[in-house]
Amino acid sequence: MLSINANTKINSILKKNADALEAIISISPKFSKLRNPLLRKVIASRTSISQASKIAGVTVHDFFTKLRPLGFVVDETVIEEKDQEQAVPDFLKEVKPESIEELDVRPMIESGNDPFSIITKKVKQLKAGKILKLVNSFEPIPLINILSKQGFEYYVENIGANWVNTYFYKTPQSRLSMDEDIKSSGDWDTYMKHYENNLVTVDVRHLEMPQPMLTILDELERIAAGKALFVLHKRIPVFLLPELRERNFDFRIKEISDGEVYLLIFKK
Repeated sequence: MLSINANTKINSILKKNADALEAIISISPKFSKLRNPLLRKVIASRTSISQASKIAGVTVHDFFTKLRPLGFVVDETVIEEKDQEQAVPDFLKEVKPESIEELDVRPMIESGNDPFSIITKKVKQLKAGKILKLVNSFEPIPLINILSKQGFEYYVENIGANWVNTYFYKTPQSRLSMDEDIKSSGDWDTYMKHYENNLVTVDVRHLEMPQPMLTILDELERIAAGKALFVLHKRIPVFLLPELRERNFDFRIKEISDGEVYLLIFKK
């Protein structure tokens, strides 16, 4: 059985024992969001027991108490990783109100809806030099990881038990890393030839967000060694690309026309 500590990722726990999902949800109502497959896949893979306990206002020992009866062995000798206190960044000092666009996703989450597509749309429309103020009931760790890798600066402001403001500043360099990934796809034909007899094909063009991302991640979890996933998509999946990098996948992109994009995804 898995040995766990304060720094163990939630995803590792859920993979080892499916019953752990309800056990974790019973710790705090805030964890009920993990029932959403997409949120679970993205949040659980990035969030440790320590981070989750801070989000919900509980302790790591609350997790240990719930998980021990499921057979998990707790290692309390491991030192909990501490988050560095974040200073107020320059982009928020003397900021003008007209430079901030606010999006409060708490009503959507409380009603059981996934705000991912709304957030994606807002981020794409955000102009360089502008700030997106995301109001949430918890710190959006996965979104922070994704956007920071695309050149966004951020700042988290904890207001209260169910009120967290996260500011995302779009710099002129934002999305440069994604542009470089797309440019690196010039060897598309070479990789297609390499995997031509080992392709798994999935068509997500008919799906509404966030189902394309969820479907692709599901397929990648099941794909056999040596295989590549060939994806037919309507657009370049901006937020999926850094997630693929985090999961040690490489990819190539081929834009066919407006509304038709091919992706080839494979293990590095």
